[in-house]
Amino acid sequence: MKMKVIETKLQDVKLVETAVFGDHRGFFTETYTENKFKEAGIDYNFIQDNQSLSAEPGVLRGMHYQKAPYAQTKLLRVLTGVIYDVLVDLRKGSPTYAQWEGYLLSQFNQRQLLVPQGFAHGFVTLTPNVNVAYKVDGYYAPQADAGIAFDDPDLGIAWPMPKERLILSDKDKKHPYLRDVDLNFNYREAK
Repeated sequence: MKMKVIETKLQDVKLVETAVFGDHRGFFTETYTENKFKEAGIDYNFIQDNQSLSAEPGVLRGMHYQKAPYAQTKLLRVLTGVIYDVLVDLRKGSPTYAQWEGYLLSQFNQRQLLVPQGFAHGFVTLTPNVNVAYKVDGYYAPQADAGIAFDDPDLGIAWPMPKERLILSDKDKKHPYLRDVDLNFNYREAK
């Protein structure tokens, strides 16, 4: 099986399926091979790897982004467990501006998600002990750290569990609605 890149309804967002070779012992996959990704049109200079652990089901991390010029592209995958991952297009002028889409990512489907610059990103854990790993093409910039509300009524994100079961950080409980945010992303400037 070759690496497969799946286009999504959100402009420039891609799901990636690498070749997985399994037998009675388990499996092997190349999660990132620069030349194969470039051949598939995913050409970013990833400079840092990050990992998070969420101990309980219902942990919601998001909806995060970094303001330009510190915006980051992410290539995200789940090492253990299952998440419902959500993106919102924040790029003014994009054909999918202010639209969202959710994706099921797990240790079982081995899918990776390419989150381009100019998207708010978040996920909720559906199982305990979820490890998420992701590459970024820019360093964390605290002065550019931002987010939008996970429960913005104008967006209407359909999270897979009731709001009262979600576990959020204090920071993530306080993000503003999209309509109240001064965005500085332009579709033509995004990668």
